[in-house]
Amino acid sequence: MNDILPDVSGTWHYLETAVRDIAQSYGYAEIRVPILEYTELFQRSIGEATDIVEKEMYTFPDRNGESLTLRPEATASIVRAGITNGLLHNQRQKLWTVGPMFRYEKPQKGRYRQFHQFDVEALGFTGPDVDAELILMSARIWQKLGISRLALEINSLGSPESRTRYRETLVKYFRSVKNQLDQDSIRRLEQNPLRILDSKKAQMQAVIEAAPVMLDFLDTGSAEHFAQLKAILDAAGVQYTVNPRLVRGLDYYNRTVFEWATDALGAQGAICSGGRYDGLVEKLGGRPTPAVGWAMGIERFVALYDASGGQAPRRDAHVYVVAVGDDTLERAFAVAEELRNRIDGIRVELNLGAGSFKTQLKRADRSNAEYALILGEQELAEQRIGLKPLRSDEDQSSIALAELATVVAEKIGKVAASPAANH
Repeated sequence: MNDILPDVSGTWHYLETAVRDIAQSYGYAEIRVPILEYTELFQRSIGEATDIVEKEMYTFPDRNGESLTLRPEATASIVRAGITNGLLHNQRQKLWTVGPMFRYEKPQKGRYRQFHQFDVEALGFTGPDVDAELILMSARIWQKLGISRLALEINSLGSPESRTRYRETLVKYFRSVKNQLDQDSIRRLEQNPLRILDSKKAQMQAVIEAAPVMLDFLDTGSAEHFAQLKAILDAAGVQYTVNPRLVRGLDYYNRTVFEWATDALGAQGAICSGGRYDGLVEKLGGRPTPAVGWAMGIERFVALYDASGGQAPRRDAHVYVVAVGDDTLERAFAVAEELRNRIDGIRVELNLGAGSFKTQLKRADRSNAEYALILGEQELAEQRIGLKPLRSDEDQSSIALAELATVVAEKIGKVAASPAANH
């Protein structure tokens, strides 16, 4: 687990805000779900034969002997919240959430045991149009932020019935080449053979390449759903590759699955992944409800943004208030608060801990503020304040305190409210 330090937290905030704003522009609303859930929720939703449940969950008994788990993903929690709070009966929900998830994995670049995801879910929608909307939403994120080197892969896992037929054929195939399977694949063979297709081990790739293809087993409805999805993406100009080996690592997916991946971050290439999970709500005790969603790993998202040359807007102070001399500190506080009251969004830093005039100016410069406001005894007597540019060749000027908010607002490109508007 790692700390997110101040020098990068601004980028995190900027990117999270950008994704949130785009999700909300598509009509998705925020939901916040607990970090802790009953272990059974993830066993039933993700699947007991998955690596997440078998190896990676942080699970422990509470004082009542109930088995609890730190959430390894958000979809199951959102579905559980929808069921327990009556959000899904005869309703459709478009939801997003963001926060930490937990998996006990080998730490490496882009993969931590506490990691963060932005999660978007649409519940109650049956058609491929909402699948396409979610993919177009993610494409808009990359476009808005200038992120390149991302490729979209899509596939269909079909209906549960067609998936069962495919599973039987796949098991028969893998049994015929069992002597070529690694130990993980042999273990998965009886429980979750589709997960073998997800193996990244080099010695497994030839065996996987020769395996039967799910697209050949699609039922008519799933085939039409997939065809319509591709037609919408084609019309929207979204480039994609159909990858018949894309299965995703969770048991609850059916029909559409997709993944945005990059070659800019080495082995940790998946940035945003998702798909349709029409049977999950019913599996967790709700009424049959179609659903689809995606999750984005924020650590990798930040790393890709940096690798693409992205820079979040600076959040340094606009002005730094310097107070030198007797009785100036109290007025300096009043000046700082007046600016905050009248100029929405202004960032004002006030010198704290006293210090000489020279010391305070050095602090002002290190703060990266655009301007220093200098309040000395003479300025206080004259009801004026010095305005010293710190990032330009502009001359220092003296401003009447009564006009300060108006002048500063103009300098930093904002609008000052009138004193009468200040309560």
